[in-house]
Parts: sequence; C-alpha cells; structure tokens
Amino acid sequence: MEKQPGTKGFYHRSFVYAALSVSAGYLLLSKFLVGFKTDQLVLVFIFNALFFFSKATRKFILGFSIFIVYWILFDYMKAFPNYRYNMVHIQDLYEAEKHVFGISLHGLIVTPNEFWKANSSAFLDVLTGLFYLMWVPVPLAFAVYLFFKKKTEFVHFSLVFVWVNLLGFVVYYLFPAAPPWYVQTHGFNFIAGTPGNTAGLARFDQFFNITLFKGIYSKGSNVFAAMPSLHSSYPLIVVYYTLKNKLGGINIFFITVMVGIWFSAVYSSHHYCLDVLAGISCAILGIVSFQFLVKKAPLKHFVAYMVQKIA
Repeated sequence: MEKQPGTKGFYHRSFVYAALSVSAGYLLLSKFLVGFKTDQLVLVFIFNALFFFSKATRKFILGFSIFIVYWILFDYMKAFPNYRYNMVHIQDLYEAEKHVFGISLHGLIVTPNEFWKANSSAFLDVLTGLFYLMWVPVPLAFAVYLFFKKKTEFVHFSLVFVWVNLLGFVVYYLFPAAPPWYVQTHGFNFIAGTPGNTAGLARFDQFFNITLFKGIYSKGSNVFAAMPSLHSSYPLIVVYYTLKNKLGGINIFFITVMVGIWFSAVYSSHHYCLDVLAGISCAILGIVSFQFLVKKAPLKHFVAYMVQKIA
C-alpha cells in the first residue's frame, strides 16, 4: 500500500470515510432539495474515482472541488426560486433596455434582441451557437492549464470564479429578472415555474438537426435569473488571468471568445445588453475585491493551504 513520508498513508481509513461521507451527504441532500438525477451519480462517481485512483488524481479533484461547489450551489437554486423572495422585473427591464439601447426597425424602436431576431442568419446562428458552447469548456480548459503550470494562479482563478458567481447569485435574489425570450413568448405577465427555453439557440439545433441546447436549457435552475449575465462574466475572468500571466498570442483567442459570448447572449435573446453589462461589472467587482481580500491574512493563508494540498 502506497505511503507518504510522515503521513498515515494515502488509503488511510480517514480518507475513505471523508470521501464516502461527503458523497452520501451530497446525494441525500440533493434528493431532499431537488430530487434524484443521474447527473448526481455521475458527479459522485467522477469525484470518488479520481479521489481514490492515485495521489495525483486526488490532488486534481481536490483542486477542482471549488468548481464542484459552484455547480452544486447553482443546482440547488432550483429549490429556492428567486421569484419567491422579490418581484420579478419584466416590463421595466424591457423598457429600460429599449430606452438605452433601442434600435430603429421599420419606424419602431426595438430592443437589440428584437432587432437581431428579425435579422438573423444561418451564419450568425451557427457562429453564436459555437461561441455560447464555449462558456464552460474555455474556463475549465484554462483552469486545467493553470493547475499544471501555475498552482497559485489556479487557486486564485478558481476562487475568483466562485466569488463572482456568489456575487451574481446575490443579485439574482435581490433583482429577479426575466430574459428577453420570456417577453417574446409570454409578454409582461409573470408565470411562476416557467421552464427554460432555448430561444434563439434553437436555430443552432435546427441547423444541425440536434437537440443540444434544448437538453442544456431544460435543466436550467431559474429562468428569472437573467441579470447579471454570468455567461458574460466568465470569459472576462479568463481574459484577465491570461493577460496577467502574459500568455502571448493565445490572448487574441480568449478576447475573441469573450466578445463573441457577449454578442451571442444578446443575439440569441437570452440576455439584454443591460444583463451583459451587469455581468461584466460583476466580474470586475469580483476580481478587484478578491485582489484586495487575498492580501489579508485569512484568505492569504487559505490560498497557501490550497496550494500546498494540490502541489
């Protein structure tokens, strides 16, 4: 059995009990809050497989447990719909978007979402769909790079990612907001429990005769969480850390993806321009506040502890 100098061994029973207890606790709590889903078993299997396979894979999954925490919190939002706690902003947000970013179309002032819906094209449908698919793989791929190359930057990036999400979740509950497609489909009437909608991304599915985005948005936590657009926050966090680490020409790719996701959010009627700006602001606030807090002893020591655990 593999041993580490000065430790109780990689497969010490405390490791086994901790991993299995966390897994069982997660499944039980999930059953109670959001009901059983096969996704939960897949997550538990991946976590335990990597945790017990080797020391290297255990360090990897422990490092990425920060992202797992985010995924779980996002999933659990289904149990606490934000529209139960504050009024959902529908017409006022639509009117504000039209007032600030309104575009003239056939003699009428419309929102950018309405403009692009009326002027969509197969080329833009495919392009924006591809950009929107990158909001998960690009941050995770960059995180993998940092994990193997720059452990401290990986921990910083991971914590900022979760911190920005937490800031966004607070706004979700303080300012529940309907997305543009909701107005296009249901008008200004509030309908609790409205299911997710692929909106303009349905044209991507139709072009390739698939149900990719339909499958993704059928699992959405809450349709009234359009502001801020955290999809717009994530690529900005990536760009900040790529520029900070001076990665050269690859920065052009990340900046292109960032702008592409911002445009896609509006083009597909999933977000207003105001939602995108709120997402950008949320990312900036999260990055700036983290840079301040990480200099303080508690967070500084936690970062050092995490780096030591995954080194």
